[in-house]
Order: sequence, then structure tokens, then C-alpha cells
Amino acid sequence: MSPDLGATYQMEQARALQALDRALAPEVGRRRRRSGRLWALSVDLAALALSGEVAFLVVPLIGLGHLPPQWAVAMPVAALAIFAARGLYAGRLQLVLLEDIRLMVGGSAVAAMAVITARVALTDASYIAAQGITQWLLLLGLVSAGRGGLHAVELRRRRRGTAFRPTLIVGAGRVGHLVAQRLLENPDLGLRPIGFLDKEPLMSPNGLPVLGASWDLERVIRERGVEQVILTFSTAPHPVMLRIARTCEELGVGCAVVPRLFESFAARLTVDYLGGLPLISVRRSDPKGWQFAVKYAIDRVVAAGLLLLLAPALLVIAGAVLTTMGRPVLFRQERVGRDGRRFKMLKFRSMHPLPEGDQDGSEPERLTPLGRVLRRASLDELPQLVNVVRGEMSLVGPRPERPELAASFSETVYRYCDRHRVKSGITGWAQVHGIGRGRHRFNPVSLANRAEWDNYYIENWSPWLDIKILILTVRALLRFRQE
Repeated sequence: MSPDLGATYQMEQARALQALDRALAPEVGRRRRRSGRLWALSVDLAALALSGEVAFLVVPLIGLGHLPPQWAVAMPVAALAIFAARGLYAGRLQLVLLEDIRLMVGGSAVAAMAVITARVALTDASYIAAQGITQWLLLLGLVSAGRGGLHAVELRRRRRGTAFRPTLIVGAGRVGHLVAQRLLENPDLGLRPIGFLDKEPLMSPNGLPVLGASWDLERVIRERGVEQVILTFSTAPHPVMLRIARTCEELGVGCAVVPRLFESFAARLTVDYLGGLPLISVRRSDPKGWQFAVKYAIDRVVAAGLLLLLAPALLVIAGAVLTTMGRPVLFRQERVGRDGRRFKMLKFRSMHPLPEGDQDGSEPERLTPLGRVLRRASLDELPQLVNVVRGEMSLVGPRPERPELAASFSETVYRYCDRHRVKSGITGWAQVHGIGRGRHRFNPVSLANRAEWDNYYIENWSPWLDIKILILTVRALLRFRQE
């Protein structure tokens, strides 16, 4: 074989292998991305099928008559269809059990109402409503338990590093640095950053390498087994970024985009089209609107009820503080709340007073044994229910800060002042995620993160978000976490 023919043969062979790689990569990538959705679908199918069988057996035992088999099957089938329509089997980056349960509660309730309505219209049987509600409660309990188990297993695998998706970040600038940092800090996402693509990188953060430029995308995906690409701000022009997104689609690789003006985005978006040109409108909550007025009114009623319910425990704690530390029982400290208004925030005392003339006493050394227990269980915060009843605080909102610190942070931390658009809270979105806790809560990174999470809460507020935060707060308290 002549040298020219040999070179031509090698080139054709390389092209054939490259074509084979391109043909196989989409299927491999899509198969990996489908596996999680198939597991979710399988678990739900098993739970739904079991719910129909249990309802068929249980309904007669509790004196509600006989449940016809076709109607025992109808509700699980209707629920599965609604779950799929509401996106429960679509690919998502985050595992959020409470969001899944919320969708399941709504979807299964619609399915139950549809089946009950159909039975009333088509039959004249007795106990239709009671049978339907019983079956719905069984169905909801079983599918929620199944999803809870699936989430627990997946989270355990992700935290152990046995279930992660190699992730490539396009753009090695400030936003790319932030994305890499967040992925490294949150292994629960299951996305492990392996490096960056950028022709002119501004930095190589977090010790991750720059693996090439945009034209190296296919090579890096094949060599590194990339399963997720995140497009951040890059010096690459628009056509190049569009080509990257299309290449990811062809190769079966997930592709997510950090949008421009991401600081002003909210969860509620409206998309309109001018021809093929999308117009995205952001619908934020209004801290001055009627929704927040209703929220604060409900807060005061709930706080008053909790004070009555917890009165025996509050008296016991007050007695213990009085016995171990003397008067005063309550610690009062000036804090900054809504619109910069100052108020006296209440806590149970947990520390010995500073010795006279000592301005630098160590807080851990001043904590009493009782105070340490109160802090760990967050029981020292219970008197703030009085602040809520007075209208100075809310049950859920950004944690208040001392006036001198708030003034300093407002000058140095981006959008820190924006958190004062709403009332301060006993618990908040940042707190339940461990943002701004511990000894380093006053460093610049922690403060910026706390302001970001607090502003996310304000701009995406909904009654469900408050309920979710309260549920996460209860979970945190049951874990007896250190403040």
C-alpha cells in the first residue's frame, strides 16, 4: 500500500471512529439521564398499584361497602397521568422532596375528585365520597413514602460520591467561579465540576483546570465522560454559544444556562413570543402588597396560639433561667427590622453578664450549661413569638441584625439593604439551609450568601414557601443542631 493510500485509509478510519463516537454518545448520555426518571416512575407505579390493592381490601373492613375493582384501579391510573403532566418525571437537577410531595398532593387530589365525580355521574352506589377520600389518603401516603425512600437513597449515593454527573462549565469568569463554588459546596445536586471551557479565561477558580476552548467541546465530552454542561457568561459570541447548546443536545448531554440579569430573576416567569423571539417577564412578590399584609396578620394569630400552647414550657425555661442565672430572665437587644425600624428582640438569657470593665468577653466562655442547651435546641428564641404578636417580627423572614452591623454591612455587602423590605423572621430561608451560621457568619462571603438567599425568599415569596421553611425548621430542630 502506497504512503498516500495508507494515510487516506487512516484518515477514513479516524473519521469512521469519530462518527461511531458521535452515534453512540447520544444514546449513552440519554440512557444515563433517563435512569433517574425511570426509577422515579417505577417506584410511583409500585406505590400506586399497591394503593389500589390496599384500598380494595381496606374499604370493606372499615364499613364503607364494596369498592368495585375498576374504580380501585381508576384513581391510580388518573393520578399517574396527572403526575406525568405536572413534570414529576421530567429531568431536574435538584432533588426536592417537599416539592415532589406538593405536586403529588395536588395531582392526586385532582385525580380523586375526577374519579368521585365520574362515579357519582355513572353509578348510584353508596359511600362514594367516603370510599374516594379513603383511597386518596392511602394513595397519597404510599406514593409519598415511596418518593421519600427514593430521595433518601439517591441523596446518600450523591453524598458518598457514587452517583454524580461530571459537569463542564463554559466560561471561566466571575459567574463561572460562582457556579463551580456552589456545585462543590452542594454535593446533594449530584453535579461534580471537572473543569472549564473558555478561550480567554479570566481565572481558573477552585483549582479546576481550563480544558480548552469552545471548539474542544466534543473532545472534552468524550474524553471526560461529561454528562452536564452549564453555560455561564463567556467571551464567546452568541453563534458559538448556540452551537454549544445544540451540540450538547446532539450528544445527549444535559445543558443548563445561567441567564443574563440573573440577579433580577424570580421563580415566577411569563414567556411571550414575538415571532420566534421570546420575551421573559419576571413576576415578583410585592412586599407592600396585600399578600404580605395577610401573611403578617396570620403570623400574629399563629404566634399568639403558640404562646398559649407553649406556655407551660416557657414557664419551665423561665424558672430554670431564673434559678441558674438570676434576673433578668429575658435578654433584650436592639435589632433592625422592616424599613430600617428598630425594635427590642427578646431571647431567654443564655450567658453570664460581662464582668465590669470587660468589653471583650468570649461568648463560649460566658455560656452557661443551661444556655448551651437552649442555644443548641434554639429554645432561647421562643420569646420572639412576643415580637411577632407585637407586629415587630414575622414567623418567617430574614434574621434581624444589630443596627451598627446592619449599617456596616449595607455599605459593603451587595443588596444587603434589600432584606429590610420585609419584617425580620424567627426563622428564614437562609437559616434552614445553614447559610450564615457558625463562627464565620460575619465574613464577606457568608454575608453575601445570606443577603442573596434572603432576597430570593422575598422575591419568590408564597404561602407554600413559608410552609416549606417551617417544615425545614422543625427538621433542623429535631436534629438538635448547633447554632
